[in-house]
Amino acid sequence: MSQTYTLNIAGLTRKLPLLPISTDLTIASFVMLGDAQLTHAVAKELVKKIPTDCQALVTLESKGIPLTHELALLLGHDRYVVLRKSIKSYMQEPLCVNVQSITTTNQQKLVLDKNDATFLAGKKVVLVDDVISTGGSLAAATELLKKANVTLQTKIAVLAEGDANKRTDISYLEHLPLFNASGAKI
Repeated sequence: MSQTYTLNIAGLTRKLPLLPISTDLTIASFVMLGDAQLTHAVAKELVKKIPTDCQALVTLESKGIPLTHELALLLGHDRYVVLRKSIKSYMQEPLCVNVQSITTTNQQKLVLDKNDATFLAGKKVVLVDDVISTGGSLAAATELLKKANVTLQTKIAVLAEGDANKRTDISYLEHLPLFNASGAKI
């Protein structure tokens, strides 16, 4: 029988499978993709953490997309921006930065298309993510948004994993612990 972690969030309960990502580190795998009920419930809670004068939402590909979509609808925004993980053929003069996250084995890119950069320039923006762990992805996204002349108001996430709950530069709904190889909380 596989081990799980019980997460209670936004009035819902989910059993998250514990998955080893190294010989001494195991994470509770939180994936909102496809869970419309959970995405909607956490969006209704997270929207309360967004400044009322927010002009645009930005997320990272891909797990933050449905959440950001829900938040945009709740805020009455017609559009949001997704930072992509690779340069696409349709992109014009893309801005790029490198990123390394806890859940990926290789270094990746974050890419912002010129049209999206133009849309965001000078706006007050909230950066949305599903889980903040080491903060590598957020740091890269922040760097990319700075290149686009964006005023980053705040960074929000559903969960702060591990020591991310000690950060003062993010808002989140719940803490998600890390686990050792045997599944005990670290």
